[in-house]
Amino acid sequence: MKNKATDNLQDLQYFGEYGGVNPSISDSSTYTFLSAKKMFDTFEGNTEGCYLYTRHSSPSNLYLGEALAALEGTETANVTASGMGAITAVTLQLCDAGDHIVSSRTIYGGTYAFMKNFLKKFNIATSFVDITNLEVVEKAITPRTKMIYCEAVSNPLLEIADIKALSELAKKHGIPLVVDNTFSPLSISPAKLGADVVIHSLTKFINGSSDCVAGVVCGTNDFCLALKDVHSGAGMLLGSTLDSLRAASILKNMRTLHIRIKKHSENTQYLAESFEKDGLRVVYPGLKSHKGHEKLKSFMNHEFGFGGLMTIDMGSLDKANALMELMQERKLGYLAVSLGFYKTLFSAPGTSTSSEIPLEEQKQMGLSDGLVRFSIGLDNDIERTYNIMRECMVELNILEPKTAMV
Repeated sequence: MKNKATDNLQDLQYFGEYGGVNPSISDSSTYTFLSAKKMFDTFEGNTEGCYLYTRHSSPSNLYLGEALAALEGTETANVTASGMGAITAVTLQLCDAGDHIVSSRTIYGGTYAFMKNFLKKFNIATSFVDITNLEVVEKAITPRTKMIYCEAVSNPLLEIADIKALSELAKKHGIPLVVDNTFSPLSISPAKLGADVVIHSLTKFINGSSDCVAGVVCGTNDFCLALKDVHSGAGMLLGSTLDSLRAASILKNMRTLHIRIKKHSENTQYLAESFEKDGLRVVYPGLKSHKGHEKLKSFMNHEFGFGGLMTIDMGSLDKANALMELMQERKLGYLAVSLGFYKTLFSAPGTSTSSEIPLEEQKQMGLSDGLVRFSIGLDNDIERTYNIMRECMVELNILEPKTAMV
């Protein structure tokens, strides 16, 4: 699939207030009006180009929103103060008390906890299913289902959602498909495949410098306006507003996203292939052994590769923890959650980003104790990185030393 997102981003051109090459940052929490009627009209949502209050919108947030809409190919986008701010707002905008959600079983732990433990306060139920099995997904849909939710590439098992097929299923039942595309910006374009709403944690690849927390909802003009409605919009009333200074910073970082994603994918592909040849159980969508490999190839944007995330099963939690500590000591990266940083980040999902999921359910999902999730960095010499990582594994008896050729 040919992706024009990079062209769309490059063609965005804003001038600062005094002709600067970067748009001016709006450093105000509230905005003045020349007439009382104009203020009233703005409260009622009947004006274009007027700013009311930064919790509602600001020029800096709108600049970033336009860039993210261009990235995902949607009509518009609302930015939020975190990825969870985007997820919670969308969910509560679409669902009322007594409603039902069909969600992938393998999702970010925070999203899982919100849907399973928090939404029950509003009598909203969630069925967690194998999103790769369309028959199971359809069987889970009830007359009260108001949303199908999945991650394009799931956290942490890297399962691939067939977004086009899920979209057709959602349309058949008259419900929206919401896709979290945090793991695969540029590589996958969910809106073009039929997703109604696309969510990102901007904290990760899109920002790319691990210095802020932010999120976005990409969708239609009508839906994004509804989220910002001063009377009933979940985005407005829950208060998940992104700070203007951070919005301006993320917008600048987006300009290198296409370069970074290509390098993340290139490095991860090399490491995944190398460690699979070494006999380790590696999960990476770019490997032919990945069960979603061929499906992903059929709809991905090939120039950006298969992404920067991979997992390797070290056999036990003790070995996983020892390896991560040793790799950090050898300056290979950081024992830290999150992803998309220039340095490699590694964590054991079962005891970190997916710890909200009960152990029994982790086992049912296939999330083993020894699983390590790697967000591979932008290393210039990835062969050197592989050699040092392998030395660490040999030292901990995870791998055998290579036999010298005679």
